Amino acid sequence: MAALDSLSLFTGLGLSEQKARETLKNQTLSSQLREAATQAQQTLGSTIDKATGTLLYGLASRLRDTRRLSFLVSYIASKKIHTEPQLSAALEYVRSHPLDPIDTADFEQECGVGVTVTPEQIEEAVEAAINKHRPQLLVERYRFNMGLLMGEARAVLKWADGKMIKNEVDMQVLHLLGPKMEADLEKKPKVAKARLEETDRRTAKDMIENGETADQTLSLMEQLRGEALKFHKPGENYKTPGYVMTPHTMNLLKQHLEITGGQVRTRFPPEPNGILHIGHAKAISFNFGYAKANNGICFLRFDDTNPEKEEAKFFTAIYDMVAWLGYTPYRVTYASDYFDQLYAWAVELIRRGLAYVCHQRGEDLKGHNPLPSPWRDRPMEESLLLFEAMRKGKFSEGEATLRMKLLMEDGKMDPVAYRVKYTPHHRTGDKWCIYPTYDYTHCLCDSIEHITHSLCTKEFQARRSSYFWLCNALDVYCPVQWEYGRLNLHYAVVSKRKILQLVATGAVRDWDDPRLFTLTALRRRGFPPEGINNFCARVGVTVAQTTMEPHLLEACVRDVLNDTAPRAMAVLESLRVTITNFPAAKSLDIQVPNFPADETKGFHQVPFAPIVFIERTDFKEEPEPGFKRLAWGQPVGLRHTGYVIELQRVIKGPSGCVESLEVTCRRADAGEKPKAFIHWVSQPLTCEVRLYERLFQHKNPEDPTEVPGGFLSDLNPASLRVVEAALVDCSVALAKPFNKFQFERLGYFSVDPDSHQGKLVFNRTVTLKEDPGKV
Repeated sequence: MAALDSLSLFTGLGLSEQKARETLKNQTLSSQLREAATQAQQTLGSTIDKATGTLLYGLASRLRDTRRLSFLVSYIASKKIHTEPQLSAALEYVRSHPLDPIDTADFEQECGVGVTVTPEQIEEAVEAAINKHRPQLLVERYRFNMGLLMGEARAVLKWADGKMIKNEVDMQVLHLLGPKMEADLEKKPKVAKARLEETDRRTAKDMIENGETADQTLSLMEQLRGEALKFHKPGENYKTPGYVMTPHTMNLLKQHLEITGGQVRTRFPPEPNGILHIGHAKAISFNFGYAKANNGICFLRFDDTNPEKEEAKFFTAIYDMVAWLGYTPYRVTYASDYFDQLYAWAVELIRRGLAYVCHQRGEDLKGHNPLPSPWRDRPMEESLLLFEAMRKGKFSEGEATLRMKLLMEDGKMDPVAYRVKYTPHHRTGDKWCIYPTYDYTHCLCDSIEHITHSLCTKEFQARRSSYFWLCNALDVYCPVQWEYGRLNLHYAVVSKRKILQLVATGAVRDWDDPRLFTLTALRRRGFPPEGINNFCARVGVTVAQTTMEPHLLEACVRDVLNDTAPRAMAVLESLRVTITNFPAAKSLDIQVPNFPADETKGFHQVPFAPIVFIERTDFKEEPEPGFKRLAWGQPVGLRHTGYVIELQRVIKGPSGCVESLEVTCRRADAGEKPKAFIHWVSQPLTCEVRLYERLFQHKNPEDPTEVPGGFLSDLNPASLRVVEAALVDCSVALAKPFNKFQFERLGYFSVDPDSHQGKLVFNRTVTLKEDPGKV
């Protein structure tokens, strides 16, 4: 049919000319709408009214199973389906009943066919809704949310026409309130919204303060908002838009349910060729958390199909990080567990004419439009013999591959399923010299493990077609792949290649350098796993890629440490202070609360002697206006001692630098209260303290427009400052690596694994408050 005829046909349905022209640009939609309109005209024998045309357009744009087009058009054309709610119910019915034949009696009952809703019924339903909300309506008048009234009437009368309900609401509200007055035109104050946001904020804060992690149901449901709430139930894979059905699908789903008992099954499938980073924390939280929130299970499956890049240390580190975040896999599996089955299925693909052995080189397959393989149509028997020869090691690397016959969303044609690699595998040794690719392995391993929800990041969306195609080509259970946006952070790089460059150039020490955002680095820096899980919960799961500011992660960490890190006192840049009138002949034992806000959590003891050390910055000979700490004529309190010290003498070295102070002390309650109380140490331990700042100077160090010289040129020279002779009170003497403390007035610190007997090393995790300069 000519475009002009189609345009006329579409405008005849009630579409504007602009909408009709836009529809013509969509070949699939215009084809379905043309077929639907033509059939409706034949049934009606006359022009199509606008209401019917609107339903036909809704049908053509929303129907996924084109086999049902004629069936549904017949109901619309005959006016048996004549409202939007009926159409929505009909579309849902055919989506959830993909097998022939359709039970028409059941279909008609579920879609309200033959149900008549009278004007009197609509009037009564609206009147009941108005009476329920009458007091609030009389107060708020036309600023009341009228949608609430329509929604309640619709809930009672499922098949009522929406326009009729709206007209009845408008009429009855007008009768109750009278015409609108000037005050009714003012916008409703946004108090409710502000309260709601405050409630949400408090709920999130309470959740974090109570130590709940993202794998607990409450925070998980906070996390799984938006698209994730639309997930299918186990066994109802076919209800997912885009899911591909075959004549075997329903039987395979039935077998799947018999095996799983309707249990949600997810998996976290890392490649064991690098260390996990903050983006992986979101994937771990999502996969394990979604399973737990639905009483399901989650596998940890290592995608070990590339023996060249895999190392034993990565397997161990990945497992350790999953456990550190608080998750326990239902089972630890490996893609290599299934190598025999995967090989058998590859042979079956060849037998079905859906795969072939190809001799194109890797460089020939690159680019947007590579030429089709000249071996695509080689005889099945020949490919079987050649594939067996590949397995027996008769081809060199790159000389032969097994390719699947399909076109992917990104235009990639015939992705590789197997390639030759003469590298011993860490688990299978020399048994194999051919290894499956991700495109081939991933969906089939999901199928073998009966995964219900295959959750992966957006870059794998282009592989969804091969995912469905391969499972269906082999007539095996086909899970649903669902993609979500990656989590990235500003001022960071997380790619394995770039971290290796940072290590090689000496910019960082190793994968666990606390300035990086690998999980091992965050653990070493002192980030508690609860803080990372809470951060992932706050970020949530979205389709769009998310790039967050590091200070938002630090805020979650700070919230957790505030309740879990006991207090201690430390002095980074010390100044010696002698108390000339110390009130005792020997040192006093001072009881210091581990958590000043909750003394039920216990105390620790520190000595208070005639010689103490304070921060050099807590003293000034010539203070500027507003300085409240120790100065001439300005005493300060020493925290937890109950004493106030007052300056008597400043002792300087030959260069004029202040070397020590002499002070006198008095009881804090024996005079005027000082303007400030400062921390101090006495008889301290000497420790090393490492103070970390951002590794990069720009938000996006990998962006050539922001950093033309490349990320290595953007390193922050002040990203690490080492205080080699910091002084810390003796309460931390028995601390072990990864123990965490709040050094009063300084920040949160964690014991570094470099510590050894006689010399503790502390990493600053975060400051006490967010740095206002970090925007």
